[in-house]
Amino acid sequence: MTEVATGRRSRITPEREAELYAAVLDLLREVGYDALTMDAVAARTRSSKATLYRQWGGKAQLVVRALRHMKRGHADEIDTGSLRGDLHALVAQEDDCAMEQNSALMRGVAMAMHHNDDLRQAFREQIIDPEMGGFRQVLRRAVDRGEVRPDCPALDFMVHMMVGGFATRSLLDDQPPTQRFLISYIDAVVLPALGVPAS
Repeated sequence: MTEVATGRRSRITPEREAELYAAVLDLLREVGYDALTMDAVAARTRSSKATLYRQWGGKAQLVVRALRHMKRGHADEIDTGSLRGDLHALVAQEDDCAMEQNSALMRGVAMAMHHNDDLRQAFREQIIDPEMGGFRQVLRRAVDRGEVRPDCPALDFMVHMMVGGFATRSLLDDQPPTQRFLISYIDAVVLPALGVPAS
């Protein structure tokens, strides 16, 4: 169960919470963030609106919690013994179908963040900051193992490179990101920039 639900004396079971998050993401795919309402979530999940507000505070927090719940794993949970292995394992956590769905979902949320300060703040606090911390841990291990020089100038841009490869695949190639594409991108762009041989 998430920290928010636990911290607010929830009686919602983990299974019910997962059900609710899945419904929120379905609604988000159907209507987009701006048209998604707490009334619609309450109706779809057969919940009371008061319960939703009590547990999550508002739409932005609920949507971001649902997005965070959707993630299969986090960078700091992976330790294969090499940076290449860690990045490949990170990509392998989602199959191509899930990656395509989630890519479209994240593009829509990114657009909504431009004019929704509460969504942008919640997204930064619950997704960006923890993921950045996870990637920093992965890189710290790579530096400790001697794979990456501690003064490598690309260290500060590794997350930007990873997000860039994922986000621009649709924009530039009109195709969803795939495991094959991202692994090739990691080997051809990310690892060489960090001074790590691709194999």
